[in-house]
Amino acid sequence: MSLSSFVNSSNSLEALSPLVDRALRGDRRSLSRLISRVEDGGPDAWSALSMIYPYTGRAQVIGITGAPGTGKSTLVGEMAKTYRRREAAATVGIVAVDPTSPFSGGAVLGDRIRMRDLSGDEGVFIRSMATRGSLGGLARATTDVVKVLDAAGDSIILIETVGAGQSEIDIARAADTVIVVEAPGLGDEVQAIKAGILEIADILVVNKADRDGVQSTVNALHAMLDLGTAPRGVLQHGRLLPAPMPSILPIDQRWHPPIIKTIAVEGKGIEELTAAIQKHRAYLNDQPEGQQRARMRVSIELETILRETLLNRLIDSIGIDRLGGLIDRVVAREIDPYSAAEQLQRSAAEARG
Repeated sequence: MSLSSFVNSSNSLEALSPLVDRALRGDRRSLSRLISRVEDGGPDAWSALSMIYPYTGRAQVIGITGAPGTGKSTLVGEMAKTYRRREAAATVGIVAVDPTSPFSGGAVLGDRIRMRDLSGDEGVFIRSMATRGSLGGLARATTDVVKVLDAAGDSIILIETVGAGQSEIDIARAADTVIVVEAPGLGDEVQAIKAGILEIADILVVNKADRDGVQSTVNALHAMLDLGTAPRGVLQHGRLLPAPMPSILPIDQRWHPPIIKTIAVEGKGIEELTAAIQKHRAYLNDQPEGQQRARMRVSIELETILRETLLNRLIDSIGIDRLGGLIDRVVAREIDPYSAAEQLQRSAAEARG
């Protein structure tokens, strides 16, 4: 089915309109149902997203990533409490990306267990999502779920990832501010720079700062940041829709990631962290990088949608049996993958003609 038929399906729009209206008015049960529709994909998801899109773009989206065991979930919970305490009118949406259960295919829901003390606050909405095998620890639907929460009025949206390593760079494509969490005693400081995870950090947090070795971790992070001499720029993606880099700012005007020490289990350092987040938001509003990041996110999203839509259209036109046959031939070394892809494209073109 084509992209336009997804979006313009009048039947889907009529069926979804009451659900979308209730979700936008703040009905949490309807919001949960709408998110489930979006996660499932298909015509309903496209129709719902087209309806809510004009209401998006208001929330502040914050990504929290880092190695397992650094206390990300506890940190996210304390951040949510701080935002709610500071601004009672502000609502907080939390998207916790859990590992996929090998048995059910669903989220393990570990984050919901660790954030159970937020369950009594109606101003906090927690959604656990399975990674679904996504290498970056983010399901493809995560950014769409963020849109739903944004449209529903959540002013702060926190995305916590599973800490899957190098591909955590995906979080930078979904968030305005990226927080990378480290902890002393894990011995992963070098691994962090190997994975390139420090390159996506807008703010570095050393959690569990009451442990021995915290200053060594802070010093190591400072040293790693000082190694980088190139100006921080907007992360680029594919060749189809490139997002131009912002103009190079003088070194004293560039954003330099601060290092914040926290003890999340005691709520210490959270005020300093949220203040750093607000400072980064002000920086993005004042400098070209903010607009460049927004353009970069849209370009990546469009490319992803186009790739998925065109692939589905190609498979529909050639048939799953022919695709399976070519896969068997590639496995048997009768044909190389590039020639197989070319044959598929040629067959699809002939089917359209």
